[in-house]
Amino acid sequence: VQLVESGGGLVQPGGSLRLSCAASGFTFRLYDMSWYRQAPGKERELVAGVTSAGISTDYSTSVKGRFTLSRDNGKKTVYLQMNDLKPEDTAVYYCNAQRRASANNYWGQGTQVTVSS
Repeated sequence: VQLVESGGGLVQPGGSLRLSCAASGFTFRLYDMSWYRQAPGKERELVAGVTSAGISTDYSTSVKGRFTLSRDNGKKTVYLQMNDLKPEDTAVYYCNAQRRASANNYWGQGTQVTVSS
C-alpha cells in the first residue's frame, strides 16, 4: 500500500498550491480519502475529506471557501487545491485513506507547505 503526496512547497501569502496524492496497493474507489495537516507543536487536524464515490466533501472551518478537494477514481488520485493561502496554513499535509466499517487506514509520508513572504 502506498500513498504518495506531492505538490507542496514555499508560496507567498495569497498564493495557491495544488497537492496530489497518488494511491496504489488497495482498491482506491472503496476508500474515503482525506487530507490532514500538522503544524509544528500542534496536533494533526483534519482539513478536508471526500467519500469513496466522491459524492460528499467536507472541510474544516479554517479552509472552507479556500480549499477544494477532489478525487479521480480512474487515476487513483486525490487532489487538494489550495487558494488564498495564509501563513497559518503552514504545515505538513498528509493524505489518508479509510475504508468505512473496517480497520483499514493508510497514511502518506506527508508534504511540506510553507506560506511566507
